[in-house]
Amino acid sequence: MRETSFSFVLFLGLVLITLVGHCYGQLKVGFYEGKCGKNDVEKVIHEVVKKKITKDPDTVSDLVRLSFHDCFVRGCDGSILLDGANTEQKAPINLALGGFEVVKDIKEAIEKACPGVVSCTDVIVIGARSAISLAGGKWFEVETGRRDGVVSLKSEAQANIPPPTMPVSQAIQLFAKKGLNKDDFVVLLGGHTVGTSKCHSFKERLYNFRNTKKPDPTISSSLLPLLKKTCPLNSKIDNETFLDQTPNSHFKIDNAYYKQILAHNGVLEIDSNLASNPGTRGLVKGLAYNPNKFLNQFGPAMVKMARIGVLTGCHGEIRKTCSSVN
Repeated sequence: MRETSFSFVLFLGLVLITLVGHCYGQLKVGFYEGKCGKNDVEKVIHEVVKKKITKDPDTVSDLVRLSFHDCFVRGCDGSILLDGANTEQKAPINLALGGFEVVKDIKEAIEKACPGVVSCTDVIVIGARSAISLAGGKWFEVETGRRDGVVSLKSEAQANIPPPTMPVSQAIQLFAKKGLNKDDFVVLLGGHTVGTSKCHSFKERLYNFRNTKKPDPTISSSLLPLLKKTCPLNSKIDNETFLDQTPNSHFKIDNAYYKQILAHNGVLEIDSNLASNPGTRGLVKGLAYNPNKFLNQFGPAMVKMARIGVLTGCHGEIRKTCSSVN
C-alpha cells in the first residue's frame, strides 16, 4: 500500500516537473470576457472606432490595411506598430500606412478600462472588424487572445508584403506560405474597395509601362486621363487616389471593386491582373455579380488571416504602449 502511494506521488511529481516552464494558450471568441471587470473590451474598441470614422472615413481602410501589413510579417503580433530606425514602419512598402494614431487612441481607452490586459495586436484585429461592420460590411466574431511580439525589422516587411506589381501567380504562392488559399487571396484583395494608393505605386503604368514609354494598354480610356490628372508626369507631389473608382462607394465595404477591375478600372497593376488572370478571373466575376458573396466571405477571410503566426499563452507580451516594447 505504501509502495503504491509512493508510486502515485512520484508520478504526480514527474507530471508537474514536465509542466513547469510551459504555458498554454489559444485564440478564442470572447477571450477577454470577464477579464476587464464590467467593461466589454470589444464594445470599448467599437465606440472609439465609430468616433474616429465619423471624423475621418479613411479610418476604415487604415485599420484593414494595418491588419494585413501586420499579419504578413512575423504573424499577427503588432510588430508593425513598433517605432524605431529599422522597424517595419520604415520599410518603403509601409511608408504610406496610416492608422497608428487610431490604434494609439484605442489602446489608451482600453488601458484606462483595464490596464495590462489587451494586446496591441488584438486592438488591430478587433478595431478592423468594427471598421468593416461600420462601413457596410457584415459583423463577424473575432478570435482574441494574441500577445504582442518584441521584434520588428524593416527588411522582413519589405520581403513579405507583396508589392502592387507582383504577378498574381507569385502573390498566390506568397499567400499560400501564410496558410491562405487562392480564394482567400481574391477575397482579401477586396479590401481595396475602401483603399487608397499613392501615385508612386502606379505612376509607371501611366507613362512608361514596362519601359515602353507608353501607358499600360489594359487601363480603360476613361480611367487613364483621371489618373494622369491626379499624378502628373513631372510632379514631385505624391498624390493619392481611391482604388475603387465607383462614385459614392469609396468608404463602403461592398463588391464595387470587383466590378471596376472587370471594367479595366484597376488602379494598381495587381488589381488589373486579378481580373485578367485565368486562375482568378472566375472568382472575381463571382464576387462582382453577387454582392452578398463578398460580404459573406470577407469577414471569415479576415479571421483566417488573423490566425497567422500568433503568439499566445506566455509567449510575447502585453505592451503598455503599442509603439514600444515593455
